[in-house]
Amino acid sequence: QVQLVESGGGLVQAGGSLRLSCAASGDTRCISQMGWYRQAPGKERELVATISSAASINYAASVKGRFTISRDNAKNTLYLQMNSLKPEDTAVYYCNAVPNVAVCSIRASWGQGTHVTVSS
Repeated sequence: QVQLVESGGGLVQAGGSLRLSCAASGDTRCISQMGWYRQAPGKERELVATISSAASINYAASVKGRFTISRDNAKNTLYLQMNSLKPEDTAVYYCNAVPNVAVCSIRASWGQGTHVTVSS
């Protein structure tokens, strides 16, 4: 299995920036795609951004141009740089790792989440 630990959340004013990190451990050789998801109070979990092992990136329309996802494979760490934050970005942010099923027969992994609060 892969274990994921997020960090970097906190309270920031609208227009500010935060950088989230997600450290992966365990069967990291099995990881294919990684991503960030978020869940606001009373809402369903939604995709924020994903990045494949080939560095193909996908963003939700609501964050495109403001957020940047990146991964350091040598450090087994995923990042999310969040700029121009808005109150509607307030949520718990979760890291996700999807395995390469051709290499490993393990399930996708989720971190425990990190809280981001953007005040107006």
